[in-house]
Amino acid sequence: MAARTIISSGSRCLRMGAGLAEELAKLSISPVPRLSRSLATEVSAPSALVRIIPPEPPKPQPKLYTRRPTVLATVYKFPTLEPLAFETYPSTFLQASLRRDILHRAIIYEGDKTRKGRAQTKTRSEIHGSGRKLRPQKGTGRARLGDRSSPMLRGGAKAHGPKARDFSTSLPRKVYDMAFRIAFSYRYRRGDLIVVDELSEHRFPDAWYVKDVLKQNGWGRENKNTMFITMTKNVGLEEALGRLEKEGRALSVEEVDCKNLLEMGRVVIEKKALEYFLEKRWSPEVKV
Repeated sequence: MAARTIISSGSRCLRMGAGLAEELAKLSISPVPRLSRSLATEVSAPSALVRIIPPEPPKPQPKLYTRRPTVLATVYKFPTLEPLAFETYPSTFLQASLRRDILHRAIIYEGDKTRKGRAQTKTRSEIHGSGRKLRPQKGTGRARLGDRSSPMLRGGAKAHGPKARDFSTSLPRKVYDMAFRIAFSYRYRRGDLIVVDELSEHRFPDAWYVKDVLKQNGWGRENKNTMFITMTKNVGLEEALGRLEKEGRALSVEEVDCKNLLEMGRVVIEKKALEYFLEKRWSPEVKV
């Protein structure tokens, strides 16, 4: 009887366990929790109907300038100022930005270079005369006095006087070339740079002819004076302007300084002379 009771109770427990499992299956509840999610994020496979377009490669950026920019300058016929042609020049030569500090350094450099520094006075060793003491050191009641070269006496030496010396200073070549380009650009932007075809070999018979040319073109003293720059020296033009006084000045390319380009009302320059400065004061590597 006892065995039957144990068997019947065991079968009842099995039936109860089977029923409990069926109920849990219906409720979709798992008796033991499972961690089914992985660390990586699952991505669904792309559908066959979706077309993935790859990104386009970046387009190359166009250059700002395919060649170095240039500016136009009108070439006139002298002395009628009839337009003849247009000439192109680099913008870094005739369109450089204004730098007052560079111009100031160049003008100071030119002034120091032309300063003579000839002032000189004699020291005590250079005074002609005897080195004998003029009077005794004591006993006369007067001030102590040495020889005739004493600075206290008339005709004696100069105490701490000036001596001849060199006042010239240094300036880098590139900075000086930049000053020329800035000066030409300043004249070009203001319309004060007038390029003519021929000036060196033009004949100037007398001063009255030059005065008529200045009056006809408005280049005289009443409209500010004019600086003429020639490729070679024109003696007739220089002498005529020397007689007229304050009407203008004529210089060759070898005599022109940076200050000469700024000190007068306008610059009348020969085409060959402008090309000379372009070759001497500019290079293709110049950026400013």
